[in-house]
Amino acid sequence: MKNRFKNQVVVVTGGSSGIGLAIARAVIDEGARRVYITGRSKQKLDDARELLGEQAVALVSDACRPDDLAALTSEMENRGDALDVVFANAGIAENNVLGNTHEQQYNDVFDINVKGVFFTVQTLLPLMRDGAAVVLTSSIVSAKGMENLSLYSASKAAVRSFARTWANDLKARRIRVNALSPGFTKTPIMKNGLKWDDEQIAAFDEQAKTLVPLGHVATPEAIASAALFLASSDAGYVNGVELAVDGGFSQI
Repeated sequence: MKNRFKNQVVVVTGGSSGIGLAIARAVIDEGARRVYITGRSKQKLDDARELLGEQAVALVSDACRPDDLAALTSEMENRGDALDVVFANAGIAENNVLGNTHEQQYNDVFDINVKGVFFTVQTLLPLMRDGAAVVLTSSIVSAKGMENLSLYSASKAAVRSFARTWANDLKARRIRVNALSPGFTKTPIMKNGLKWDDEQIAAFDEQAKTLVPLGHVATPEAIASAALFLASSDAGYVNGVELAVDGGFSQI
């Protein structure tokens, strides 16, 4: 077992399920002293906190609400914590049909996926150590034109752009910023966001066998492994990149 995050303090937004929860578990397994996880559901956070153990601090926090972000920073300040790693992972995925998309749909997607990421990092910046790492969860759809996903795709393209610009903005502090772009991954978003039923998920698994060169859908743990690489000293000279973790789907 590697110990790449020994005694480090980490934040994982959207850390109560899916990829975020897998990241939180992995950094704790690799020695993190404290991991702050956030989400919008108290029940899911309580369940995650029970699973993760005493190193985890679970806070109900909406990434696009300034007051919630301020409460997150206050909690860390009260504990005397400085941040080594931020995983800005919170996001939603919803279908939208061009020609039948309501303004509220637009606002919901961009508030969480873009505004939330921007202000999460900006708000936490004073607590980050020089030389810290930031990993932004984008998606391979940022560069793919997939049907009925125009809002989600554009929001993730903005996140990928943040990684480029912030890597330059934060160079004086040696804070590395990279984007993680998962491909097809089996997470609760399939049911909660895209509203797929079990039959649709099973069909998607079958489709992945031919679409993805590796022949299968990713687990959250597989995506988390790549996220930890970007956040760790193993990627100490990696900055401003987008790492596609998609079994080769976006590369062919």
